[in-house]
Amino acid sequence: MGGLNLEVFKFGMYVMFPIGIMYYFGTNLDERFAVPEFWPKPEQANKVPFDRDEINTELQRLRARRLYLREKRLENEARQAPPSSGENQEGHGS
Repeated sequence: MGGLNLEVFKFGMYVMFPIGIMYYFGTNLDERFAVPEFWPKPEQANKVPFDRDEINTELQRLRARRLYLREKRLENEARQAPPSSGENQEGHGS
């Protein structure tokens, strides 16, 4: 069979292979695997309001946006809905 030299070689491979993989993939992570412009810049991110006036301003903005979107949705629903007349209603009455 192989003998002592083969066993030493196998042991060295068992120990060094994971260490080599960790060294290869563990160094220069920022340069190798970083995606440029992945995280938003601070001026692009949302700012959490802490002051009472800022909170009220943000609530008014959100309320106006919600009402605007509701108006648009109702207009679209009114445009798409066919006018309903009392005719051709199956399963009701008589």
